[in-house]
Amino acid sequence: MTEEQMLAGSKLNHAVAQELLYNKFSPKMLGVCYRFAKNRQDAEDMLQEGFIKVFAQLHQYRNDGSLGGWIRQIIVHSCINHLKKNKKFTETLDIIHAENIHIRADYIPSIIQAKQVVECIRMLPLGYRTVLNLFAIEGYSHKEIGILLEIEESTSRSQYARAKKMLETLLIKRDILFKEKSKISFDSAISLL
Repeated sequence: MTEEQMLAGSKLNHAVAQELLYNKFSPKMLGVCYRFAKNRQDAEDMLQEGFIKVFAQLHQYRNDGSLGGWIRQIIVHSCINHLKKNKKFTETLDIIHAENIHIRADYIPSIIQAKQVVECIRMLPLGYRTVLNLFAIEGYSHKEIGILLEIEESTSRSQYARAKKMLETLLIKRDILFKEKSKISFDSAISLL
């Protein structure tokens, strides 16, 4: 079944089409949820809530972008709503500042490195993790993040700065980053995701 057929069938609430659409997009969307969640169970809950919204709002999809991108946007918003129901986003934590940090010159295969970066992101406090995901990975502006999380834009900026410093510290402790200068920047580590 093609993506167009899955979409048309899902809009008509055909179970087979919905199952195929879910199976096509759920693995990648679970990865999105996993970055926001503290554990796999929370990520799976976010994914289920997100796909309930996807199927409920499918009639609003207008083919003006990729279906996967549209689904991802709903999943991200679902993750945020899940977190907002259960937690606060204004956690703070003092950290040791690490400056001039760059990725190791001797490369770890990027798939392993990406997995380790995700594991470190998941170790961040909820507010830091959420803002880092939205800004650095999903591409939201601090103004948009402020609106989504119902926080000040300046809070988003400070949460991101603190998250980045804390993540750098965690990556150094795991020997993914070194303080010495090398070929790839910290932002390149995030771009692996």
